[in-house]
Amino acid sequence: MDVLTDAPQNTVLCLNAGSSSLKFALFACGGQTEQELASGSVDHLGSEDARATLSVAGRSSQRECARAGPREALDAAFHLLDEQGLPQPTAVGHRVVHGGQQHTSPARIDVALLESLKSIIPLAPLHLPAALAGIEASLSRSPELPQVACFDTAFHANLPPIAAMLPLPEHFYREGIRRYGFHGLSYEYVLSTLGEPPPARVIVAHLGNGASIAAIADGRSIDTTMGLTPGGGIMMGTRSGDLDPGVLLYLLREQGRSVDDLERLLERESGLLGVAGESDMRRLMQRFEADPRAELAVNMMGYQIRKTIGAYIAALGGLDVLVFTGGIGEHTPVIRQAACRGLEAFGVHLDLARNTANQRAIHAEGSPCRILVVETDEDRVIARHTHALVSTRA
Repeated sequence: MDVLTDAPQNTVLCLNAGSSSLKFALFACGGQTEQELASGSVDHLGSEDARATLSVAGRSSQRECARAGPREALDAAFHLLDEQGLPQPTAVGHRVVHGGQQHTSPARIDVALLESLKSIIPLAPLHLPAALAGIEASLSRSPELPQVACFDTAFHANLPPIAAMLPLPEHFYREGIRRYGFHGLSYEYVLSTLGEPPPARVIVAHLGNGASIAAIADGRSIDTTMGLTPGGGIMMGTRSGDLDPGVLLYLLREQGRSVDDLERLLERESGLLGVAGESDMRRLMQRFEADPRAELAVNMMGYQIRKTIGAYIAALGGLDVLVFTGGIGEHTPVIRQAACRGLEAFGVHLDLARNTANQRAIHAEGSPCRILVVETDEDRVIARHTHALVSTRA
């Protein structure tokens, strides 16, 4: 396709702004499916090593941007896109981790939306400030472009009260203290790959540095591991996941820890890192056979995933499809094997050879439950929603 002469109605730039990186992808929208034209990132924001990288049709290009902030990172991304002769974006879609109670579907960004998101920063203090900085940089650089926020919480917006409500006095639920769930853009993409209508009973394990699991009945999320914030659920790269609340009270009362101490402990010093001193699963697998701490950390994560899958099979009344996605889910056979071990009674039969080979379908022949490895594509979902919203604008 000649992207210069055959560009479709909308070319959507998808942005995922983090505290130390900006990931971006350019999609041509308007045909039967979205076509990815380019993808890239600006890493090590704010440091002397900041560098923008772009990949187009397997070819890569780079640009140094020392000490780049959000605006400079965007400038570098646009410069690389221009160098490759790619079409200018006609809209920008942003990944936003938390939408709170108010924002349960993709929305055009305006002043009111920005103010609303600023008010819920305490619900995702590690994620929302970076996302808002990215949005504001994009609005400043390209105020003429329509910009859309796509929320990771939206997929779980209709969780049944039995799952959404926390076992606290009811007024807390009315005030917005509830289970929200995250990784919704990933879950939405995975579900779209399973056919229409989707299988009746699906469990998706999105496993990366941040990790969560969702139970999906007839295309609708009925339960998920993350809660009020992205810190809940199973253990992750540096996050503890769920803890006995008495642990936190003990640390506050007996050790005199501050709230900031607890936040740093739970968000940055726990999970795989806390148990094994390392949060990168690839390096943990290199140590797995020789280092008991690495073995314990990996097995703990697999065990927690397995327990959750079992619980969600009970919630769904059975299981038709189990999907592993995310960086760890897609590339770590040991974790998938640990997650499936002991679930044969529920129809989950893993083929060890297929699993080791990282095939898409890793269930054994005759398994009542399909087990799949699906490479997630959150950017594609952002492009899809952004295109749909700007195309239907009155």
